[in-house]
Amino acid sequence: MPQAQVSMDVREVGPNVRIIDIRGEITAFSEDILAAAHEEASRAGVKAVILNFEGLEYMNSSGIGLLVTTLIRAQRAGHKLLAFGLSDHYRQIFSLTRLDDAIPLYADEPASVAAV
Repeated sequence: MPQAQVSMDVREVGPNVRIIDIRGEITAFSEDILAAAHEEASRAGVKAVILNFEGLEYMNSSGIGLLVTTLIRAQRAGHKLLAFGLSDHYRQIFSLTRLDDAIPLYADEPASVAAV
């Protein structure tokens, strides 16, 4: 089975706000890594998890599906899911799929943290 070509690190940037730094590709093979990163970020009463896509190299339709699953997990856990750092291409995909209605997109990290 192919390995995921992605890494995700979680860091705290404010009271109950965590960022998942994504580097590489989000495909079906990223499922376990994304789920583990979101679980780590969601601990201890977090108010918001922010996805940092600045290091994203590639995402396919399976990757979009994983983001929808992550959104559902965030809603069930009672926290916001936000994002920043998407290229114009992926911003357009978020718009076409209306995913940007559910996951607010911001220009950069300070803007996304301020929105929390």
